[in-house]
Amino acid sequence: MGIPAQQLHAALDALAAIEPGIASALAVTGYPDERISASGYATLLRTIIGQQVSVASAASVWNKLEALLGAGCPPEQLLGQDFDALRGCGLSRQKQGYARSLAELVLSGALPLDALPTDDEEAIAYLTQVKGIGRWSAEIYLLFAEGRADIWPAGDLAVQEGVGRLLKIAVRPSEKETRAIAERWRPYRGAAAIFTWHIYAKGFQVI
Repeated sequence: MGIPAQQLHAALDALAAIEPGIASALAVTGYPDERISASGYATLLRTIIGQQVSVASAASVWNKLEALLGAGCPPEQLLGQDFDALRGCGLSRQKQGYARSLAELVLSGALPLDALPTDDEEAIAYLTQVKGIGRWSAEIYLLFAEGRADIWPAGDLAVQEGVGRLLKIAVRPSEKETRAIAERWRPYRGAAAIFTWHIYAKGFQVI
């Protein structure tokens, strides 16, 4: 579901009231668009498919998989296919391992995507059980698919760069520094992350 536009705007207004750099950038760039993904297994599978390939390549693989497995690539259908069938759709051996890990965890109930813990760190721990899903992928899922308002992917290079621009830091802050800086932005760090991507994409520099 992601963070709805109205909630995103309100969060950024609150951040602008406490962070002059955000206020200045918001006045120039305006609000970012909302970014929303569906929650559930299919979104995580598409995340795995999309790793280290172009958007067009990922879409091609997904379409081939749906043609083979059915809409949404149900986990039981994926697990029923052999290596060659999935390779024919464009899934490498490594990604097949990741996809099977996801499917097995979902079917066993070990990864309850419809009832993840409300605590963000606990939810991240559940998601990173899946081979191929690291902390960053888990954070992106929780932000854009579940709309969790205080997710802060401090390891993202564009987030780090965006924070540096907003606060006029000459050298891009490290993950540790980026995480510490954003403590004062709770409980709106998800909106702050979306805004850092927004200004990074626009090439914005605070003067």
